[in-house]
Amino acid sequence: MQSQLLRPRSFAGFRLANRWTISALVIGLFLALPLLVVASHLLLPGGQAWDHLAATVLPRYIGTTLGLLALVVVGVALVGVTTAWLVAACDFPGRRWLEWALLLPLAMPAYVMAYAYTDLLQFSGPVQTWLRGAMGWNAGDYFFPDVRSVGGAAAMFICVLYPYVYLLARVAFLEQPASLSEAGRTMGLSPWSSFFRVSLPMARPAIAAGASLALMETLADYGTVAYFGVQTFTTGIFRAWMSMGEPVSAAKLSVILLVFVAVVLTIERMARRRARFGDVPSGARRVRVVLRGSRAWIATFACILPLILGFALPAALLARLSFGGGDAQFGARFVTLAANSALVATLTAFIAVALALFLAYGARISRSPAAAAVNRFSNLGYAVPGAVIAIGVLIPASRLDHAIADAVQRVFNVEIGLLFTGSLAALVYAYLIRFLAIALQTVEAGLSRVTPNMEDAARSLGMNAGETLAKVHAPMLRSSLVTAALLVFVDVMKELPATFVMRPFNFDTLAVQAYNLASDERLAEASTASLAIVAVGLVPLVVASRRLVRRGD
Repeated sequence: MQSQLLRPRSFAGFRLANRWTISALVIGLFLALPLLVVASHLLLPGGQAWDHLAATVLPRYIGTTLGLLALVVVGVALVGVTTAWLVAACDFPGRRWLEWALLLPLAMPAYVMAYAYTDLLQFSGPVQTWLRGAMGWNAGDYFFPDVRSVGGAAAMFICVLYPYVYLLARVAFLEQPASLSEAGRTMGLSPWSSFFRVSLPMARPAIAAGASLALMETLADYGTVAYFGVQTFTTGIFRAWMSMGEPVSAAKLSVILLVFVAVVLTIERMARRRARFGDVPSGARRVRVVLRGSRAWIATFACILPLILGFALPAALLARLSFGGGDAQFGARFVTLAANSALVATLTAFIAVALALFLAYGARISRSPAAAAVNRFSNLGYAVPGAVIAIGVLIPASRLDHAIADAVQRVFNVEIGLLFTGSLAALVYAYLIRFLAIALQTVEAGLSRVTPNMEDAARSLGMNAGETLAKVHAPMLRSSLVTAALLVFVDVMKELPATFVMRPFNFDTLAVQAYNLASDERLAEASTASLAIVAVGLVPLVVASRRLVRRGD
């Protein structure tokens, strides 16, 4: 019998559904305001500054961004699909631990990896120093690729973002029934031909979804491209806002960047538009091919190489810089930075989980299309780069601050300064827009496992919706709520663009400290904060990756 709570028919139930729907719409408007502000600037005249940017650097931004995206999508697809196919379809030495360890590069922010590899590969680094000593070369006698380039930035992104493709493609390969490979063999296809003609086309929607996530992370990045001197839309937004003092130009660049994001999402949806999903019994799934001899070791090497380049080597380099010399910064300053990072991450995680629980439960009991639409819109926040969100928050916040300051000055003749711009509240607001989707998806997944019968039982005991949420759902969702909070906490710790622009005065975080020191070429000192960021994200990632792998087997 359909739950009365999920489909209210009485007048009281109708009012309850309306209250949840109206509250969800208010929250949705609150989250959409910065994006609406940014989009509105597309209609405003840009002036001479925008005309100058459009005529000089805009074509460069477009070309560099497109080139970077092309390199990244090819790289993450090649590495992610290769490793996913090997661990899903083959058995070789080390497969069981590589199956979950291949996800570890997700704990390494791209800008942190950029610092580590710059120290390793720059002219004064150990690699080129060793080459000059071993070969007797001097400066100018040899060619060495410059890591601070578009290709270098693409390599950093590929190393840390291929797990998106790997994770989704691995699941897609595992869920393909064994009858497909058997049909391929009856048609005379070799295992290699069967992969390209049968398995790969069926996994294309999953590969496209993983690649789109990697591309959106690439578009949102600021630390890597800024440190390498690569001029993309993100660096252009920061330059227009902070160097030129042109918020309208920064907003117009943000709109164009949002167009890139929309194109990526559209391509991903088109790729999986005709996809069909179904549960395949475990016994019907393909049997792994046991590799032996040189093939087995080649497969092991192919899987362990991305893990070394994407996690083990940069982590070792950071540890060497942090503990191998006298430049480590584990003092009072480090404690303050860690406390600041933990403060904003904890606040954001707590509020995000509370909002996610409210939105998910409200959509469940109201069955309102408007509430469901708000939840879908909230999920888009993760696709919006932090730089765009920062611009969308700062423009209305600064205008509101100046209006309040002018009014107080006129009435009381007192200067109160800026209340919202550069405040902790504005920073957490930007984080919520960016990362609420993570908490919402996690809570919705947990809430879907709660049957309507439990709600009926609570209502029969006289509980209202709020009491049912607090006494029935919340205890059952404890694991999902903790997971959601942990994921948001880790992502806030790593976030650089929004933090860099919107942090309060004299309020630095580990991410900002690492970027500032690396920009001053103080890589050894930057390694301390960088290593702390990696360590924070490592533990939950190991736990989550091992759990996901167990579920997939």
